[in-house]
Amino acid sequence: MTTKLAASVEKRIENLLNSVDFKKNPTATDLDWEEDIKSLIINEVGGEAFDFINTNTQFTFKEDVFITATNTHFNINTLEGHSYREIINLKRVNDFRRINKYFESVNAKLLDGGVFISHVETYAVRKNRILKKLPKPFNYMYYLGDVFLTRIIPKLKLTKKLYFHITKGKGRVLTKAETFGRLYSCGFEILEENTVNNLLYFVARKIKEPVFDEDPSYGPLIRLKRLGENRKVISVYKFRTMYPFSEYLQQYVFEKNKLKEGGKIKNDFRISHEGKIMRKYWIDELPMVINLIKNEMKLIGVRPLSNHYFGLYPKELQEKRIKVKPGLLPPFYADMPKTLDEIVASEIKYLEAYEKAPLKTDIDYLIKIMKNILLRGKRSC
Repeated sequence: MTTKLAASVEKRIENLLNSVDFKKNPTATDLDWEEDIKSLIINEVGGEAFDFINTNTQFTFKEDVFITATNTHFNINTLEGHSYREIINLKRVNDFRRINKYFESVNAKLLDGGVFISHVETYAVRKNRILKKLPKPFNYMYYLGDVFLTRIIPKLKLTKKLYFHITKGKGRVLTKAETFGRLYSCGFEILEENTVNNLLYFVARKIKEPVFDEDPSYGPLIRLKRLGENRKVISVYKFRTMYPFSEYLQQYVFEKNKLKEGGKIKNDFRISHEGKIMRKYWIDELPMVINLIKNEMKLIGVRPLSNHYFGLYPKELQEKRIKVKPGLLPPFYADMPKTLDEIVASEIKYLEAYEKAPLKTDIDYLIKIMKNILLRGKRSC
């Protein structure tokens, strides 16, 4: 957790770091500022964190570098111009009142390719910290109370406003997936990450403008944008198995983790504990019956895919896929392929058979799928 400073030192941090703008301090020498700022940064976040920041920035304290210790986007919005190469915030993301608004403000002030450096206490670290406070079973009682107060109440419509009114947004419980997902949705990509003193530090680079989602989904029932028949984008209904904003991390997670057997991503940190159970028994897919009723999907057919996964498939399969509606029960459960190549072969075999005899093919595959699930105990990966 960030080092707590005496009130006078905190005031000095706020006054000095929020004023590191050499356009307004033309008489300040680089050496004077560097020594002063280095000392303040170490006092605020410690030597190891300073080393991480120093390693991942040019750290020259010139006019295109802004260093701050604030939890509000107001101090970012009031910066002059839109030409900063680096913005460094020494406050943890958990205490930002409106996280996406803050990230969007940083994006607006950075040059293309500019970097933003900050840190977050992840949910996993918070859980371990809480469980170490008290002996069993009192620690778990305390933990359950913390989950109710910090993870459930903020998401309920009746209590959300009251929660933020009392806490002012400080102490938010954030997973790594949600933090990085928010950054990606706001136009950043993660360049570096490292855990320092149980805090996750990151370097994010601006690569595009933010995605302003007018209808974000945080609840247990989510709608995922997927490619349907004739490339039409449909909203596929599922129970949430991933942490919020995880959908923005597909490319990042694929590059970091690659694929395991069954075509899923290895060690996918975006999936919650409850989500793993729901996926194993296909509980998460039950709401797709809504898509079935809306005639956007059929009972048997290839999975509806995101643009990213669709792009991993060969052109031949892409062209075959868009000719038919996706299905609730994919041929995957009939063949149980293990590699991406085997998945491709399985889908091509199904689609070629479907082109010749649609009804017979779906009945044959339905029988195979039911045998695998009911008689052989096959489960989703």
